[in-house]
Amino acid sequence: MLKRLWLVFAQVCTVCVAALFTVSALRPEWLARTPAVSMPSVPPVPAPALPATGAANTKPALEATLASQTKSGFSDAAKRALPAVVKISTSAERRYRNPFVDDPVFERFFGRKRQNERAEEQPLTGQGSGVLVRADGYILTNNHVVDGAEKIQVELYDKRVFSAKKVGVDPESDLAVIRIEATDLPTVALEDSSKLAVGDLVLAIGNPFGVFGNSVTMGIVSALGRTQISDGSPFESFIQTDAAINQGNSGGALVNASGDLVGINTSIFTRTGDFSGIGFAIPTEIARPILEQLIANGEVRRGYLGATLGSVTPELQARLSLKESKGAFVAAVIDGGPGARAGVRPNDVIVEVNGRAVNDRTDAISAIAASAPEQTISLKLLRGGDAKEVKVLLGKRPPLRTQR
Repeated sequence: MLKRLWLVFAQVCTVCVAALFTVSALRPEWLARTPAVSMPSVPPVPAPALPATGAANTKPALEATLASQTKSGFSDAAKRALPAVVKISTSAERRYRNPFVDDPVFERFFGRKRQNERAEEQPLTGQGSGVLVRADGYILTNNHVVDGAEKIQVELYDKRVFSAKKVGVDPESDLAVIRIEATDLPTVALEDSSKLAVGDLVLAIGNPFGVFGNSVTMGIVSALGRTQISDGSPFESFIQTDAAINQGNSGGALVNASGDLVGINTSIFTRTGDFSGIGFAIPTEIARPILEQLIANGEVRRGYLGATLGSVTPELQARLSLKESKGAFVAAVIDGGPGARAGVRPNDVIVEVNGRAVNDRTDAISAIAASAPEQTISLKLLRGGDAKEVKVLLGKRPPLRTQR
C-alpha cells in the first residue's frame, strides 16, 4: 500500500514540474508576482561599443575593433613607402675555365683545344631591392646587391626601367648608392631609428626572389643593437625583426607604422636557407651619414686609430682589476700608427671617446670611425687602475679588402 502511494506521489510531482517548466518557457508573465513598474530614464554612460550579450563576445569585438583600426593604418604606411622601393637587377661577365680542359683523358677523346679557347664567358646575374631617397634618382641599397656588377638595371614601382650607375659603395657597412637619370621620383622619408623600441610594429618592403614585384610583410622590432651578424664588419648595430625577409629583399625598406624609413633590410639568420623569423636591417642612424658621404664624396672617410680592440671579458676584468666590464680592450697597437704616436698601449682600456662613454668594442670602433681623418679626438683610458687621457690625431681608415 505504501509503495503504491509513493509511486502516485512521484508521478504527481513529475507532472507538476513538467507543467511549471512549460509555463515558464511559454508564458513567463503568468508567474510574475509583482506588476511591471516603469523605471525613470537614465542618461546613457559612454562605453566601448561591445555586444550586450555577455563576456563571451568581448574578445571577438575587441579583435574586430583592432582590425578596423590597424587596417587603414598599415595600408596608409604601405602606400607611402611602396612607390619608393625599386627592383634591382645586376649582371656581369666572368671568365669560366672548364676543369676538364687540361685533363689528359679529356684531350685524348676530344682533342686539345687552343689556348684562347680554354676560357669561356659565363654571365652572372643577381636580384635585389633599393630605396629611392632623393627625387633626382639616388637609390640606397646593399653593397652586396651591386658588388661586382657591370650592368645595373632598376625597375620602378610604375614598371619604368632605367639603367643605373654606382655613385659609391661601402663594403664595411654593406651599403651602396646608385643613381638613375630621372626626376620627380617618389621618395621615402628617413626617420631617426634611435626612436625605435622593441615591440614597435614595422613593415619590410622589397622584391622577394626578384619575381613577385614589391611585397609588404609585417612584423615587430624583435631586438636592437644586434652585433656579430656579418663577417668582417666592425660597424654593426642591426635592427632584428620577424617581418619576413627573403632572397631579393636585400636593400629594401624597413619602415615604421607611419611609412617612414627606419632601416635597410640586409640579411637573415637561418639554418635551412629559408626565412626562419629572424631578419636584420641596417638602422638609418648608421645609414644616413654613410648615404650623405657616398653622395658627396663617392666614398666613406673614417677615422683610424691603428689599434686592435676587443671586448672586456670577465677574465680581463679580473686580470686588470677593473671595477666593471665596460669599455674596449686594446689588444695590440700598430707601430707608427696614430694610436702609438699618441701613447696608446696594449692592455689599455678605452672607456670614453670625446667625453662619451663607450660600452664595448663595437661602440668604441664606431665612435672613432665616425670622426673624420686628420681630426684630433680625446680618449680616456684605464691603465693599471689609473685613468689617463690622451689626444689622438686620427689617420684615414684603410678600405676593406674583399675577396672575389
